[in-house]
Amino acid sequence: MRLWSLHPKYLDSRGLVALWREGLLAQAVVNGETRGYTRHPQLKRFQESAAPRSALAAYLRVVHAESVRRGYHFDGSKIGPGENTELIAVTRGQLNYEWEHLKAKLQRRDPAWWEQIQSVTRPIPHPLLRIKPGPIEDWEVVSSVSMQRPMNPRQRSK
Repeated sequence: MRLWSLHPKYLDSRGLVALWREGLLAQAVVNGETRGYTRHPQLKRFQESAAPRSALAAYLRVVHAESVRRGYHFDGSKIGPGENTELIAVTRGQLNYEWEHLKAKLQRRDPAWWEQIQSVTRPIPHPLLRIKPGPIEDWEVVSSVSMQRPMNPRQRSK
């Protein structure tokens, strides 16, 4: 499961469809409609928000709007109720990590889309999120050796 911090406009068609499905799964988890994924790290920021259900609904509405912009037919009636006005913080390090992660995926999966996004130097976040300074979020499962979190100086001497 990946609930991208990046604006969904950067995702290729496969990525946008996957985000929609994973967002709906996340909504089901937060609503208590499934037993799996309840401790998934990607859900942490939503679960810690003041109104998790509303936050996921707001997140999904933006994904749905992007699908409509592209002419897709995602079923918006699957989005739960709730208006969320509270933005969720995401670190610049997290956004940068996800950007590099997405570009690596797209280079293999959809080189034409990858070419289209090469001119972007500072990607914007999903509109539900606000950027704050900081490294990769603690809940992120870092998959690339080159993107590892910086080591605590005290740990280096061990």
